[in-house]
Amino acid sequence: MTPPQSPPLPTAELHVHIEGTLEPELAFALAGRNRTPLRHADLDELRRAYAFADLQSFLHLYYELTAVLQTPQDFTDLAEAYLVRAAAQGVRHAEVFVDPQAHTGRGVPLEVVFEGLGAAFATAEQRHGLSASLIVCFLRDRDPAEAEALVPRLRPYRDLVIGVGLDSAEVGHPPELFERAYALAADEGLHRVAHAGEEGPPAYVWSALDILGVERVDHGIRSLEDPALVARLRDQQVPLTVCPLSNVALRCVPDLAAHPLRRMLDAGLLATVNSDDPAYFGGYLHDNTESVAGALGLHAGERRRLAENSFRASFLPAADKERHLAAVAAAAP
Repeated sequence: MTPPQSPPLPTAELHVHIEGTLEPELAFALAGRNRTPLRHADLDELRRAYAFADLQSFLHLYYELTAVLQTPQDFTDLAEAYLVRAAAQGVRHAEVFVDPQAHTGRGVPLEVVFEGLGAAFATAEQRHGLSASLIVCFLRDRDPAEAEALVPRLRPYRDLVIGVGLDSAEVGHPPELFERAYALAADEGLHRVAHAGEEGPPAYVWSALDILGVERVDHGIRSLEDPALVARLRDQQVPLTVCPLSNVALRCVPDLAAHPLRRMLDAGLLATVNSDDPAYFGGYLHDNTESVAGALGLHAGERRRLAENSFRASFLPAADKERHLAAVAAAAP
C-alpha cells in the first residue's frame, strides 16, 4: 500500500464492511487460533487470490474468509484493527456495515457478533479519537424473509446499531424485494441505506429511494446514466457513498482516471469517498482519497468538500456534525 502523500483531513467513513477489513495476516492468525482450515497455503497465495474479475468473484473469497470469525474476541480483534487503521487515515466517525446473516448462517450466534464488535466500538472515541456505530446489512441474495425476521432481533443492540442496509450480489436482486424488511426497520426508527447502482442499473437507485425509502445510496455511480435521477439526487442532496478503489478492483470502472467522482461533484451531487472492503481492494479511506484525487486532479477545495460532505451525509446529531465541520475547516489548507 502506498503511504498517504498528504495529511488526511478529518472525515467520516460511511461505507466500510467490517468483514472487508479482515487483513490476510489477521485471517491466518484467527484461523490458527480457531483451527479453521483455509484453502490457501500461505499469505502469498492468499494475496494472489485478491485479483477479482467482478463482484461475485470477490464475494466468494470474502465469505470464505469470514469462517475464521467465530468468537466475540475474534470480532473485537477485527474491529480493533480497523479502528487503529481508520484513525490513522483521518476517520473521526465511522458508520460500519456488518453482515449478520453471513455469520448466523454458519452457526455463529447474533449475540457473538454484536458482543465482539460492541466491545471495540464502545471505547473507540476514548482510545482512538473516533466514534463508531453499526449498520446491519441484509444479504440481497438471500430470502427476504430472513431480513424481515432479523429486524426485531436488533432491538437489544440499539445503542450500537443505528440503521439497516442492503449488500451482496446486486444484479438480479432488486431493492423492491426487501420492501417489507425496510418498512419494519422504519417502524423501529432505524436509518435506511442500500447498495444500488454499483453493478446494477439506475433503476435500482430509483427503487431504493422510492420503495425502500433510503436516506443514503451506497455506491450509486451508475446514477450518472440517468439525467432525471441525477437531477433528483442533486435537488434532494441524497448522499452517495463512493468507493473508488473498490470500483476499479471489481471492474465497475476501468481505472481511476475514468472514475465518475469528478463528474458527480461537478453535477452538484453529495458524493463522499469511502473504503468499502479495504483489506481486499488496496486501501483505507485516505488511500482512496489520495488515489482518486491524484488520478482526477482534484484540488484542495474539492478534497475539503469531500470531507465536509462525509459529515453532512452522516447520521450524527446536528451539533456533532457542526463540531466536525469546524475541524475540517481548521485542518483544510
